[in-house]
Amino acid sequence: MWYIKKMKKILFLTLVLLLSSNVFAIDEKAVLEENSIQTRINNVAAKILNENAYDKRIVFVYDKKAKESALKNCSKLTKREVIVYDKNYKFIESDDELAGYLSREIQAAYRSYDGIAKGALSAIKMKAAPKKYELIYDKLALDAMVKAGYNPLGLIVYINKTAPQARQDFLSNKNLTSKRLAYLYERIYFKYPEFLKDNKYTDNKYYQNFLLTSQNNRRMLEYKARSKNYRLEIEYE
Repeated sequence: MWYIKKMKKILFLTLVLLLSSNVFAIDEKAVLEENSIQTRINNVAAKILNENAYDKRIVFVYDKKAKESALKNCSKLTKREVIVYDKNYKFIESDDELAGYLSREIQAAYRSYDGIAKGALSAIKMKAAPKKYELIYDKLALDAMVKAGYNPLGLIVYINKTAPQARQDFLSNKNLTSKRLAYLYERIYFKYPEFLKDNKYTDNKYYQNFLLTSQNNRRMLEYKARSKNYRLEIEYE
């Protein structure tokens, strides 16, 4: 009887050790994966900050578990911290797309360094005209990523994959995604045409989808381009 009890105890301890080692292996793999993602984010972010001479400190954190909330958004500004949520990162396939995402998030964090009076004024203006500033941040992000050596079409691809199309934007504080994409394409068309002439995204299925769904807007752009009085409509502040 004592022999059977001893064997059961040995088997039980063996099972516990096996399960523990498996859990440890899984945890170690998860940690290594998150470290790899964090390193990738840091590398791309540092290149954007340095090449654009952003002279204020901004840190970047990959957060797999946290959910975006008003509190998180607030801390992003007060701590000058860009939080890359897993729900956003999972759509990113290339460094161009990552650069587009990070470049856009950097804009609000960088502006938070404005003095109290200027910062308060900027906050009021952004709250009063969220659609205008959404487009401003899109285009500032576009310029920042190009200056850092990334392809601006990556931002178009990322937005096309992640931002749903609302029925209308009359009562919304956000622009239609098709409008955001049209403005981005317009800026690339006139300011960075070399990326369209030597287009490495030609065979990208997401970019092809953008071309398919933006035919009318691109036709209107070509018509506008023939106008002598044409100018980019969104000005920066």
